[in-house]
Amino acid sequence: MGWRRFLPDEHWIEPALALILVGGMIRTMILLASNGYLPQPYFYDPADTWMDWFNTADWARDRGVYDSWGSVYAPLTLVFLRFFGWSQCYMGGGQDTSYYARACDWLGIFWLHAFYVLAIVIVAITYLKTHRRTALARSVALMIGLPMTSALERGNIILIAFICVALAFGPLLKTARMRWLALGLAINFKLYIVAALFPQLLRRRWRWFEGALLATIAIYLLTYGMLGRGSPGEIIHNIVGFTDVVQAGQFLDVLYAATYAPFMTLLNNQTFPITTLIGSKNVDVLLIVIPAMLRVTQLAIVAASVAAWLRPEVVPMHRLTNFGLCLALITAESGGYSLIFVIFFTFFERWQGIGRKWSIIACYLLCIQFDFIIDRAPPVVRETFFFNSATIINYYIMLGSFIRPAIFYSIPFALSLVTIGEVWKDIRVQGWKTRWRFRRDLPIMVGAGEARPPA
Repeated sequence: MGWRRFLPDEHWIEPALALILVGGMIRTMILLASNGYLPQPYFYDPADTWMDWFNTADWARDRGVYDSWGSVYAPLTLVFLRFFGWSQCYMGGGQDTSYYARACDWLGIFWLHAFYVLAIVIVAITYLKTHRRTALARSVALMIGLPMTSALERGNIILIAFICVALAFGPLLKTARMRWLALGLAINFKLYIVAALFPQLLRRRWRWFEGALLATIAIYLLTYGMLGRGSPGEIIHNIVGFTDVVQAGQFLDVLYAATYAPFMTLLNNQTFPITTLIGSKNVDVLLIVIPAMLRVTQLAIVAASVAAWLRPEVVPMHRLTNFGLCLALITAESGGYSLIFVIFFTFFERWQGIGRKWSIIACYLLCIQFDFIIDRAPPVVRETFFFNSATIINYYIMLGSFIRPAIFYSIPFALSLVTIGEVWKDIRVQGWKTRWRFRRDLPIMVGAGEARPPA
């Protein structure tokens, strides 16, 4: 076709997108060096760098971590942070003492960045083993993109959970027991990762499901015994209480989110004058359209899962795992950095077909570290961590805050359509009779009939 000559070569699309991300990171570092804080859409408090790590580590040494602070972490996270840090730097139980710990505990800062480097190495090797041609671009996008660097800036334990997930579902671990252990650790670090376990049932991998579940329970019981607190009742009570708290009572909470949940709370929040900004009719439309987008995406994932149950050998395991995590992440807001799991699994897709191509491009878009300004909010005075001084901060209303969740929703939606189409094509050729063509020697990422993990 003559018109195809005017389209960019597909072999250069991903490297070009990766170069844009490199430029975005250079811009981010320049602004950090000149202003003393990371620009939007990174976390809005310039004095709070790494505090997810140190605030949790401080409370991990306080007996009131579950009843006073209301922690939603399983005991493993608290045991882990107590081990990877200087205990003498922590007084326990407060924001002020955790700020002191950040200035004192250089060992914690070292390990935080060491785990980030380890994640880079694991991702690079994983993609090199699955598809060498796209490995560099996709590794660069994931590791310097907004979700991963945002997780590093926050010092969130999701970095450790990500390493465990990459080991559990990547090609690096050869034995099933090691994969079960890695997934059990990941679930104990971030409880919503349990959604990555249930798709194993769609492939009738009963033993794998049972092994990983037992590993999860064993790790929990061991760390619960070590910590002496964190019973299932306490954790469930705190999770329910956490979800009942209004998370978007102010505009700044909407700046970087994975879903529209904070924005919906803002639309329903009468204390913020959003109606005067966009009009009551627009608010009414959004209150209908946004929940509809969520429900359509959820239904598409469920439909694709049912299709995969009918033809499990047609759908690659990495996509089913991705569906489980996407369903969990779009249902409950877990922060923009949680998109690292979706991007990691989506980058195992091959560059073919409209649905796969869009999903891959959408991942690159989610990794972009800069945004486009729509309007600005009144300036405020804030303390900065890197410069250790007060400065005037300008907060902006950014385009990405409104379209980033839609881009995320489009990934599982597009892959769901791809899955349904593949299953329907197989049924048309083979008939409705379900086939059982599983090989026990194939790694977890490999679907039946494939020679290697799809990338």
